[in-house]
Amino acid sequence: MLLLVLSGVLVVVAGGCACVVWAARGGPRWARGAARATLAAGELLRAGRSRGGSANGDDGGDD
Repeated sequence: MLLLVLSGVLVVVAGGCACVVWAARGGPRWARGAARATLAAGELLRAGRSRGGSANGDDGGDD
């Protein structure tokens, strides 16, 4: 089941990247919208990562 979910996420990410490239080359309106959504999601993830520390929750401190 987990493999199915991860495969779905991979397909969505690859499709978003394809839309970004296609929109940069002058693709249709829906591809530009999908590209905008993909870039916005990337910005949100990047902002969350820089604000929240590392992805695994390790703050680098010694216990």
